[in-house]
Amino acid sequence: MFDKLKEVEARYEEIQQKLMEPDIVTNQEQFTKLMKETKTLTPIVEKYREYAAAKASMDEARELLDAGGMDKDFKEMVEEEFESSKEKIEQCAEELKILLLPRDPNDDKNVIVEIRGGAGGEEASLFAGVLTRMYSMYSESKRWKFEILSANETELGGYKEVSFMIEGDGAYSRLKFESGVHRVQRVPETESQGRIHTSTVTVAVLPEAEEVEIEINPADLQIDTYRSGGAGGQHVNKTESAIRITHIPTGTIVECQDERSQHKNKDKAMKILRSRIYDKMMQEQQDEIASNRKSQVGSGDRSERIRTYNYPQSRVSDHRIGLTLYKLEQILNGDMDEVIDALITADRAEKLKLSDEE
Repeated sequence: MFDKLKEVEARYEEIQQKLMEPDIVTNQEQFTKLMKETKTLTPIVEKYREYAAAKASMDEARELLDAGGMDKDFKEMVEEEFESSKEKIEQCAEELKILLLPRDPNDDKNVIVEIRGGAGGEEASLFAGVLTRMYSMYSESKRWKFEILSANETELGGYKEVSFMIEGDGAYSRLKFESGVHRVQRVPETESQGRIHTSTVTVAVLPEAEEVEIEINPADLQIDTYRSGGAGGQHVNKTESAIRITHIPTGTIVECQDERSQHKNKDKAMKILRSRIYDKMMQEQQDEIASNRKSQVGSGDRSERIRTYNYPQSRVSDHRIGLTLYKLEQILNGDMDEVIDALITADRAEKLKLSDEE
């Protein structure tokens, strides 16, 4: 581990030197690339230097204790310094193990979230709306930008399906564990007998794919235009501004009718299409890895039931890590950090276990 840390520190120093070179400063692309790498390396280097300072302090204290000849008070002070430095070293070593875990290359990306009503008809569509609001409020708390890309609304204000983009620092790293089946248990407003119904909604979290990562041949696309339709006849366009794009090689179909401009709808549809194709490629790679070993958290299996929201008990349960919280209202109002932090901690623990076994 420490050989690797020395390499990381050397690379960090090399980048600091390069960032002062006039050729690099004037080359925007190269400068941005090196700044991104600095951002990744900085926490590792800072923690390593903290470790090194604690080790130097412990070694110095040990030398003094071995030499002896100190008065009682000074000896106690040196012993205290030795113990606190030893504790610091252990703490830093654990934190460095986590920092050195292989990073998900998508962690810093923006995300496209797709939510679809599953079992439960209108009740599932209404809950798709509740979850959309939850992610919107969570984004607001993080000062991330939230934008609806495409929405198929129902008469009662829910969504049969909805796609939205969340732009912000580390959005994918925080939201990637949201993919899967979300189950809701509650009494629907339309239920006169007061019986609890169970409905499901599927959430897919896709990292935004850059154009450089996914090259789409225009010849592989079939683009159709049609007139927008809306719930209750609202915002219906008289022009053919809605767009349907079919990627012929993969059979992926994306529709977008949210904007009144055909050009804007096409741009949004292409963003979704690019991210879906990128996600499909990632899933194939992960399936290959998973055949050798399967991480318990964040396997990305969209058919996996990951969470239950129980209204009568005000309970949210995440089934992957056995977490239950009795704060349904706060979570649905965007207070999601406790759930997300627990998922990230469990994922790191799983990865540490796997790295120790290797």
